[in-house]
Amino acid sequence: MDTEPPIKLSELLRHPDDLAKVPSLKADIMRKKAAIDAQLKLRSNEQLQTTKAGLDSLHEAQRITNLIKEEMQKIDRLGAEAKQMIRSFPEINGVAKIHRNFVEVDRLKKGIEQFNERVDEVNELIEEDDQRPGIQPNLLKIHHTVSELRTFRDECMAQVHRVEDQSLVGELEERFQRLDDTIDRFDGLVGQTCISLIPLVMADTPESRGLIVRTAIIIKKEEQYDIEIKKIQATQQEYKQLASRFQQLNIGQTELRGYKDKFLEAIKLYCQEQIDRSDTTFTEDPEKLDKSLRWFFNDLNTVKLGMITLMPKDWRIFETYVDIYHLQMHEWLQAKASDPNVLPAHMLAIIHWKDVYHKKMQRLGVNPAELAPSLPGGADSDLVREYRQLIVTAVEKWMAQMNKTDRAEFLDRKEGALEHDEHGHFRTKTLGDMWRMLREQLIVASSSELTDVTEGVTDAMFRALKARQDMWLALVNDELSRYARPNAEPDGIQGLQDWLIALANDQITCIINPDEDSNASPTASSPTAIDLNSTAKLGFLSSFRRDYESLVTPTFATSAEARFDALRAGFTDLGFRCIAVFAKLMFAVDFRASLPDFFTQQWYTKPNIMRQIVYTYEDYLSDYGSTVPDILHDILIEELAKQLLIAYLGCVHNKGAKFRKSEPFSDRMREDVVAVFGFFEKYKGSYDAIREQWRVVEGFLKLLEVEKAGIIEVFVEFMTLYWDVRISWVEAVLRSREDVDFGPLGDGKSLLKGIRARVAEVRVPEGERGDTVMAEVD
Repeated sequence: MDTEPPIKLSELLRHPDDLAKVPSLKADIMRKKAAIDAQLKLRSNEQLQTTKAGLDSLHEAQRITNLIKEEMQKIDRLGAEAKQMIRSFPEINGVAKIHRNFVEVDRLKKGIEQFNERVDEVNELIEEDDQRPGIQPNLLKIHHTVSELRTFRDECMAQVHRVEDQSLVGELEERFQRLDDTIDRFDGLVGQTCISLIPLVMADTPESRGLIVRTAIIIKKEEQYDIEIKKIQATQQEYKQLASRFQQLNIGQTELRGYKDKFLEAIKLYCQEQIDRSDTTFTEDPEKLDKSLRWFFNDLNTVKLGMITLMPKDWRIFETYVDIYHLQMHEWLQAKASDPNVLPAHMLAIIHWKDVYHKKMQRLGVNPAELAPSLPGGADSDLVREYRQLIVTAVEKWMAQMNKTDRAEFLDRKEGALEHDEHGHFRTKTLGDMWRMLREQLIVASSSELTDVTEGVTDAMFRALKARQDMWLALVNDELSRYARPNAEPDGIQGLQDWLIALANDQITCIINPDEDSNASPTASSPTAIDLNSTAKLGFLSSFRRDYESLVTPTFATSAEARFDALRAGFTDLGFRCIAVFAKLMFAVDFRASLPDFFTQQWYTKPNIMRQIVYTYEDYLSDYGSTVPDILHDILIEELAKQLLIAYLGCVHNKGAKFRKSEPFSDRMREDVVAVFGFFEKYKGSYDAIREQWRVVEGFLKLLEVEKAGIIEVFVEFMTLYWDVRISWVEAVLRSREDVDFGPLGDGKSLLKGIRARVAEVRVPEGERGDTVMAEVD
């Protein structure tokens, strides 16, 4: 019934003019009241009829109960009257019980006497059926006899357990013991037939069909027996006192025989044996998963076409086989997928198998949506992520192991860890293995035909390559720091230099295409000049990009472009860093004793210091020049020149460094530059760049030669060319001049203050702010 909230009269009659609405409001209210009264009357009548019907049912039940009570009283009264009518009834009843017991004892006595004989007969029948597998004509007769013997044994044991004298229990158990062996042999016959149901149906002979039917009859009979036993046991449990008064409910210790459960277990066992064979084939070759499981669908089709008519309808034998087979398939695949040692190829086969499985089950008339539990696999399943992680983990473990090995060999300077290629260039032995492994794992990922997998694996490879770059960079810098410490021992320096050249070669090998012209090689001033779009033979990194771009979505390829560029720049930077550290080590170890003499009194008295450095360079290049490819040779030459320039300019910090006008420091400096140019001029590909870089020495010399009043202006000119010059170096230059005094009363501090002020005024255009060599001069 719909109800509306009551409307207050004050809301309806707010104004005097509203009094005119009273008749209409009254009519509306009366109409609603009439409707409500009608509904209440209808509902009241319905409730009244329901109540009357309930009362009538109660009266009828009470009447029937009274009739039953009266009839029971009549029966009881008739029984009492019958006993009174027959005076000798107790004697007759006693004689009847004695007769029944005598007959029962005689039956039991004969049964016990004939028990062994009947067991022997059954064993002979079993022996005969053993000799005729696939036919077993005596199966029903055997079952009938065995069932009678079982029932008889259970009855006897129940009778014995009810008497006070238990002395016969052991004797009877010993006599009945042979039956257990016979039952086991019979169960073996039935079990073997149950396991062989599929082959028997496929045989499709009158004998095989007859055997199937006989087996089904036996199992159905035993199933009914178990159902009855369960009902009686339930009644005994619920009505213990009542059950003790009825002999048919007093069944002793009889147990369920469970033939139907054994039948289902046999189906499961047969399926499991087939799966075990398939598992061997699948383990050896995951591509044969479909072929190895053809029996699965052939069995179900055999059941559908040939077994349904041979089995009880209420068994729904086809659905039973589908449920058991599907569960076995699920457990097997789930175990394989959950195996921590599963290989990616097997995981991939499991992923793709689900769709194939569903299509084949549909052909058999099975709705895949009704199959439970769902098989692992499918394009959207968690197994795809597990498969992707499996490949990612393999990549990470492989790279981690390679990094661990390379790190140990690098730090130990292990002999044999490096090799020479066909050109005599130093190489690490793991470079080719690394790229080969990445390509193989990318192929494995692509075989899934799932872009999520391929993209996830590619992403992991980017991370692994970046981590390897970071590892090498950290190791190289740590070794430089170790040898750059004062009084550091030079042990192992040559092995480290060999590694640095090999690592530099590796990095350039990764980014350069083998057939590219050496003129396109990267240089220290343009590290990104490599043309990876060349039509020449591709290098490792270019091949990697070509491979993954052909497999991933355009969106991923576009987003990965920045990471690829960063990876390429990382290889380039690491290669240059190895060359730079190679050169820095020479100054940290070989020139450790020579550098402190520059710009001191020894510099004037030993004019061959720079020539000694140049001679050392020549020795190094004779040893290592042939171990680097042409593309790196010019970089090595330029880096040697650059590091020499940085060290040379930094020598202004040497203790005792002083430039006096009375001494020919400008001539000495020009002699040093001439010695440097005389050595590097034979390297035509780098000489022009070296000459241009060393022009900074002219600015350095101007800062030393200019009159004190013009220092600031010369500095401004110098900073315009070398905007990133450090004030600490400028201060060292000023301190090395004999005419600048940094004492308490000197003008050095005011001069340096003026230079600092001009630094803030100098503006270098953004486009001209490339790093200069002065950025590395302290």
